[in-house]
Amino acid sequence: MRLNMDWCRYALPVGIGLMLFVAGGRKAQPLPQQQSSKQAEVKIDNFTYSPVAVTVAAGTTVKWVNRDDIPHTVVSEDKITFKSKALDTDDSFSYTFTKPGTYTYLCSIHPKMTAKIVVQ
Repeated sequence: MRLNMDWCRYALPVGIGLMLFVAGGRKAQPLPQQQSSKQAEVKIDNFTYSPVAVTVAAGTTVKWVNRDDIPHTVVSEDKITFKSKALDTDDSFSYTFTKPGTYTYLCSIHPKMTAKIVVQ
Protein backbone atom coordinates (compact mmCIF):
# COMPACT_ATOMS: atom_id res chain seq x y z
CA MET A 1 0.00 0.00 0.00
CA ARG A 2 1.50 3.29 -1.09
CA LEU A 3 0.50 6.56 0.61
CA ASN A 4 -0.20 9.62 -1.46
CA MET A 5 2.48 12.18 -0.38
CA ASP A 6 1.58 15.00 -2.79
CA TRP A 7 0.45 17.20 0.09
CA CYS A 8 4.06 17.31 1.46
CA ARG A 9 5.17 19.53 -1.43
CA TYR A 10 2.83 22.25 -0.26
CA ALA A 11 2.90 21.86 3.51
CA LEU A 12 6.23 23.59 4.17
CA PRO A 13 5.66 26.69 1.99
CA VAL A 14 2.10 27.07 3.29
CA GLY A 15 3.28 26.70 6.90
CA ILE A 16 6.03 29.30 6.47
CA GLY A 17 3.62 31.67 4.75
CA LEU A 18 1.08 31.27 7.54
CA MET A 19 3.72 31.95 10.20
CA LEU A 20 4.88 35.10 8.39
CA PHE A 21 1.28 36.29 7.98
CA VAL A 22 0.45 35.78 11.67
CA ALA A 23 3.72 37.33 12.89
CA GLY A 24 3.61 40.16 10.33
CA GLY A 25 1.54 42.48 12.49
CA ARG A 26 3.54 41.92 15.65
CA LYS A 27 6.61 43.79 16.76
CA ALA A 28 9.69 41.60 17.10
CA GLN A 29 10.54 40.80 20.68
CA PRO A 30 14.13 40.27 21.82
CA LEU A 31 15.00 36.81 23.03
CA PRO A 32 15.47 36.54 26.78
CA GLN A 33 19.16 36.66 27.60
CA GLN A 34 20.97 34.71 30.23
CA GLN A 35 22.08 36.77 33.19
CA SER A 36 25.50 38.05 32.25
CA SER A 37 28.26 38.58 34.72
CA LYS A 38 28.65 42.12 35.92
CA GLN A 39 32.11 43.47 35.21
CA ALA A 40 34.16 46.59 35.88
CA GLU A 41 37.68 47.43 34.80
CA VAL A 42 40.46 49.38 36.50
CA LYS A 43 43.42 50.52 34.44
CA ILE A 44 46.89 50.69 36.00
CA ASP A 45 49.01 53.35 34.31
CA ASN A 46 51.55 56.00 35.29
CA PHE A 47 51.64 54.72 38.90
CA THR A 48 47.88 55.20 39.24
CA TYR A 49 44.76 53.05 39.45
CA SER A 50 42.06 54.58 37.27
CA PRO A 51 39.42 55.16 38.40
CA VAL A 52 40.63 55.59 41.97
CA ALA A 53 37.21 54.71 43.38
CA VAL A 54 34.78 52.25 41.81
CA THR A 55 31.28 51.48 43.09
CA VAL A 56 29.82 48.12 42.04
CA ALA A 57 27.00 45.78 42.97
CA ALA A 58 27.71 42.59 44.89
CA GLY A 59 28.60 39.82 42.47
CA THR A 60 30.61 42.09 40.18
CA THR A 61 33.98 40.97 38.87
CA VAL A 62 36.59 43.72 38.78
CA LYS A 63 39.44 43.32 36.34
CA TRP A 64 42.67 45.28 36.75
CA VAL A 65 44.84 45.67 33.64
CA ASN A 66 48.43 46.92 33.87
CA ARG A 67 49.06 49.41 31.05
CA ASP A 68 52.24 50.72 32.70
CA ASP A 69 55.77 49.85 31.56
CA ILE A 70 56.69 48.45 34.97
CA PRO A 71 55.18 45.73 37.17
CA HIS A 72 52.45 46.46 39.71
CA THR A 73 50.32 44.39 42.08
CA VAL A 74 46.75 44.59 43.35
CA VAL A 75 46.59 43.71 47.05
CA SER A 76 43.74 44.26 49.49
CA GLU A 77 44.62 46.37 52.50
CA ASP A 78 44.21 43.33 54.77
CA LYS A 79 46.51 41.34 52.42
CA ILE A 80 44.05 38.42 52.67
CA THR A 81 40.91 39.21 50.67
CA PHE A 82 42.67 39.40 47.30
CA LYS A 83 46.27 39.50 46.13
CA SER A 84 47.65 39.43 42.60
CA LYS A 85 51.05 38.35 41.45
CA ALA A 86 53.27 41.03 39.95
CA LEU A 87 51.51 42.15 36.77
CA ASP A 88 53.74 42.95 33.82
CA THR A 89 52.58 45.21 30.99
CA ASP A 90 49.19 44.09 29.65
CA ASP A 91 48.79 41.42 32.37
CA SER A 92 45.49 41.39 34.24
CA PHE A 93 44.03 40.22 37.55
CA SER A 94 40.34 39.71 38.36
CA TYR A 95 38.41 39.34 41.59
CA THR A 96 34.67 38.87 42.18
CA PHE A 97 33.27 40.91 45.06
CA THR A 98 30.44 38.98 46.73
CA LYS A 99 30.00 40.93 49.99
CA PRO A 100 29.04 44.59 50.43
CA GLY A 101 31.70 46.84 51.92
CA THR A 102 34.60 49.12 51.10
CA TYR A 103 37.76 47.41 49.90
CA THR A 104 40.87 49.57 49.93
CA TYR A 105 43.80 48.18 47.97
CA LEU A 106 47.34 49.08 47.02
CA CYS A 107 50.36 48.10 44.96
CA SER A 108 52.72 46.20 47.26
CA ILE A 109 55.67 47.27 45.07
CA HIS A 110 54.63 50.95 45.19
CA PRO A 111 52.62 51.33 48.44
CA LYS A 112 51.66 54.95 47.73
CA MET A 113 49.45 53.66 44.93
CA THR A 114 46.06 53.18 46.58
CA ALA A 115 42.43 53.00 45.50
CA LYS A 116 39.15 51.45 46.61
CA ILE A 117 36.22 49.38 45.50
CA VAL A 118 32.84 50.07 47.13
CA VAL A 119 30.48 47.10 46.94
CA GLN A 120 26.78 47.79 47.49
